[in-house]
Amino acid sequence: MNKIQIIVSSVLGACVIALFVLVFVFRFGGKKAPELVQVDEVLPIAIVNTDSILKHYTLAVESTEQLMTSYENSTVKLDNQARAFQKEYETFQRDVMDFQRKVEANAFLSRERAESEQQRLQNKEQQLLKKQQDLEALRQKLSNDFMEQQNMLNQQLADSVQQYLLVYNADGRYHLIVNAAVVMNKVAGYDITEEVIKGLNERYKK
Repeated sequence: MNKIQIIVSSVLGACVIALFVLVFVFRFGGKKAPELVQVDEVLPIAIVNTDSILKHYTLAVESTEQLMTSYENSTVKLDNQARAFQKEYETFQRDVMDFQRKVEANAFLSRERAESEQQRLQNKEQQLLKKQQDLEALRQKLSNDFMEQQNMLNQQLADSVQQYLLVYNADGRYHLIVNAAVVMNKVAGYDITEEVIKGLNERYKK
């Protein structure tokens, strides 16, 4: 699994975690839920599959793709800078070795020329150290920015789903709408995921 795939997995994983905790409780207006329920009665409960929402909700799909594209483009630019730095560093190493050979062979015409070359190499070394630090700082910033944007996206998706469910259940038909991930035994007739995805996408198109 390459780095980009790991990041994609982390994005989807974080989104699932963000939506995993969503449990929406609604009560009929002014009415109390019945204390006892017959075995054959359909409970006022609904289930939503957040994995399916993430895969089929247009906002989630498009936003994740935009986030990944932005991250990939930034990573490419950073990698290009890192390769340029590596080439520059390799040239510096060759210059250092060449300087050492000239000193050992007493090849410099004067002491001043040798000292001048030594000073140039020392200055170059300081420049390379600064570039290396800048690259490391840039890489850390890229990672931090990505995590921040990812968290913002997770919150946006969670808020979007929650707001839609508030409207969807405005009539109080369900006392409880719960994530399918917390349901151990799924019973037919309680899953409203397809309805929710359809409604989310219709709202998003407007």
